[in-house]
Amino acid sequence: MHAVLSVALGGACGALARYGAGRLVGRVLDTPFPWSTWTVNLVGCLLIGASIPLLSAAPIGPEGRSFLVVGFLGSFTTFSTYSLDTLALVADGHKLFALANAGGSLVAGLVCVWIGRRLAEAALTG
Repeated sequence: MHAVLSVALGGACGALARYGAGRLVGRVLDTPFPWSTWTVNLVGCLLIGASIPLLSAAPIGPEGRSFLVVGFLGSFTTFSTYSLDTLALVADGHKLFALANAGGSLVAGLVCVWIGRRLAEAALTG
C-alpha cells in the first residue's frame, strides 16, 4: 500500500509541476507550435535519464523510487499530450509543425534521456 500512495502522491506533484511549467512556457512563447509540451517532455526525459543511475547509487527505498520515477516523472512527462497536440496541429492546417513535433519530440527525447544518463554517470564517477 505504501508504493501505491507514493505513486499517487508523486503523480499529483508531477501533474501540478507539468501544469505550471506548461502555463509558464505558454505565456512566454505565443505560437501554434506546442513548445510547452516539448519543454516539459524534454526536461522530463533528462530527469528520467539521470534518475536511473542516481537512484541506483542513492540510499532511497522503493517508495522513494516509486514516488519519483513512476509517480512524478510518469505524470510530468506524459506523451499523450504530445499526441493530442500533433493531431490538433494537423487539424488546424499546420502539417509541417505536426511533422516537426512528431519526429522532433521522439529524437530529442531519446537524445535527452541519453545525455541525462551520461551526465549522472559522470557525476557519480567523479
